[in-house]
Amino acid sequence: MPISAPDPLLEVAGLSAGYGKIVVLRDVALKVAAGEAVALLGPNGAGKTTLLRAISGLLPRTGRMQFAGRDMAGARPSETVKAGLVHVVEGHRVFTQLSVFDNLLLAGYGLPKTELTRQVEEALAFFPEIAAKRTDRAVTLSGGQQQMLAVAQGLVRRPRLLMLDEPSAGLSPVLVDRVVAAMVRLREAGTAILLVEQLIEKALAAADRVYALARGSITRPTCPTGWSTPISARMSARRWRHKDTRQPSVLRPDWQPRRNIAT
Repeated sequence: MPISAPDPLLEVAGLSAGYGKIVVLRDVALKVAAGEAVALLGPNGAGKTTLLRAISGLLPRTGRMQFAGRDMAGARPSETVKAGLVHVVEGHRVFTQLSVFDNLLLAGYGLPKTELTRQVEEALAFFPEIAAKRTDRAVTLSGGQQQMLAVAQGLVRRPRLLMLDEPSAGLSPVLVDRVVAAMVRLREAGTAILLVEQLIEKALAAADRVYALARGSITRPTCPTGWSTPISARMSARRWRHKDTRQPSVLRPDWQPRRNIAT
């Protein structure tokens, strides 16, 4: 008797969203399993950021969305956070005049004091670099450290799914590697990740599966089960040839790497 696939943690179907009368996303469908890292790739303007905003409730949407078996249609951002779905928006969105520790306390606003303190310490444990600077104001942190702080803010709520929008933006290659390493540790600790990233090599190295988005629609072929084609999470960027690591600005809708893709 065949074993059925486990129910996804996040399931989106027929999702459409945009800004006012401008429709950006059309009939988008994707799934993310518990403890899985999924990358969402595509050229600039494809609708990747819009999709994360729609899922988290920052934009109105139509279609069906379930999270942990719960119908989230029409859910507000506060409701998605309480359900365990946290969105770290693009850019180093931290309170620069507050200390690292106070930034994290603010991220957990409304939690009981003892629970908040414990979960702040848990979030800091993922990022020793900023844990050592807990009393420093965020303005004194490097760009990479501010990005780590932004991710740590999302972890204070102990999310089941963490959505990250271009966490490498504006960072040096060394700092990008540190942020990617932190994402891998989060996944190993059981946190599911939905990652939007322009650095294709980095995204593929951290992801279990990948979706390609172009012109507001998912374009990547799917397996018979309805899931996108899997990619090894252990894939090293060094194994990719230059011709297969094109920048997103020239990424074709039918793009696919030449290796480690199940067909």
